[in-house]
Amino acid sequence: MTREPWHGRIVIVGASLAGLRAAETLRDEGFTGPLTLVGEEPHPPYDRPPLSKQVLLGRTRATDVGLPRRREVDARWKLGVRAGAIDPIEKKVILADGELIPFDRLLIATGTRARPWPDPEQARLDGVLALRTSDDAAQLAERLDAGPRRVLVIGAGFTGSEIASACRERGLEVTVAERGPSPLVGALGGALGAFAAKLQRAHGVDLRCGVTVTALKGRDGRLIGAEFSDGSRIEADIAVVALGAVRNTEWLAGSGLAAGPRGVACDAGCRAFNMYGIVTDDVFVAGDVARFPHPLFEYQLMALEHWGNAVAQAEVAAHNMVSTGPHRRPHLAVPAFWSSQFGLNIKSVGVPTFSDHVVIAQGSMRERRLVAVYGYRGRITAAVTVNRAKWLEHYEYLIETAAPFPPERGAADRPESVAPVPSDVPDPQLLSHGPTVALTGHLPDRRLTLVRHEPPPTAAHRR
Repeated sequence: MTREPWHGRIVIVGASLAGLRAAETLRDEGFTGPLTLVGEEPHPPYDRPPLSKQVLLGRTRATDVGLPRRREVDARWKLGVRAGAIDPIEKKVILADGELIPFDRLLIATGTRARPWPDPEQARLDGVLALRTSDDAAQLAERLDAGPRRVLVIGAGFTGSEIASACRERGLEVTVAERGPSPLVGALGGALGAFAAKLQRAHGVDLRCGVTVTALKGRDGRLIGAEFSDGSRIEADIAVVALGAVRNTEWLAGSGLAAGPRGVACDAGCRAFNMYGIVTDDVFVAGDVARFPHPLFEYQLMALEHWGNAVAQAEVAAHNMVSTGPHRRPHLAVPAFWSSQFGLNIKSVGVPTFSDHVVIAQGSMRERRLVAVYGYRGRITAAVTVNRAKWLEHYEYLIETAAPFPPERGAADRPESVAPVPSDVPDPQLLSHGPTVALTGHLPDRRLTLVRHEPPPTAAHRR
């Protein structure tokens, strides 16, 4: 059956990885209509993972991390201007500069931004930085080049841990403060979190877990140190706030969509829900800002801050935007992510936080080469490799087929005595950094009161 080409006006709000890949896919799918991309940053789409790795190490400039183009995209680019609102009746995107852009179908790919330090006055101190954009990375790399006496990293998620790793590789003194019991615990659970803590301390990181930074101290407008909840203090020239991400949904207030702090809820075909839970057919969502159901994880609404998910979901969204019902397909990719820190390559498939137990299936923490397999209610839900990435494809298949947990013995280098232990996934409220994977069965954040309107009485009733 030949698919009829769809003609109309498409607007993509968000000109980063998901937005670019969606635009390319639209053209690959044969869409020839008007296409507009809106991006808040003035830069063309660029790659974010190198910002906390190669850029901070001085191996790559922040201006040299542009995303490769798969093809030329015939589109109108509106960069350096943010979207301010949606007119759902007239079907227009209202930009901050007042321009109105009409659409027939809209893709929301606005992603996330760095969560700011909560005290605005302290956040304005010279030396208090964040790391999310290429401009952020350029500024932080320049400060690290200057050789600060000490760097304070607030939050020990993946971004905070990678920043700490770069500082130690540069020979800089670094203190990491984490409210939770260990680094990476919000993404990998307690067992690998404890492993990450030992790793950081072995590399000279002054790691402080179970504490919070209560104040950033300044003098003459410059950062000079910090105070902690346990009463201790340090001197520091730089404080990098790595408290997780905030999803960019505020501009959707009043749009009628199921949008809130957790993201924009959509179905598996990337079609956005309205605030009553009814799926729309002209608004789609992709990337970090999306919340979507996944059958492997009990159809809970899942929000991911992963590079691979942004690409895969953008491609599905773009395909479905120009396809009719029978030709549409779901976004069912198994989540995957990777990190490079303290000389180790950490990769994951599945959702480690969707687990109740974990087992070291191959290798050992002692040799720093291992495969940790996670299970939930007797089936495999995730695997994390440390310097053993070749095994990921095998465990991805086990996740997709709901293989039993713990996995069968058979790998030649599997430890002789292995027993599953609780995965110890903490409540996100106990962390100072946000999780890179969020699973929630809750409905969108807006609470509705349903009012039943009774019809007016008929003439017969009035008698």
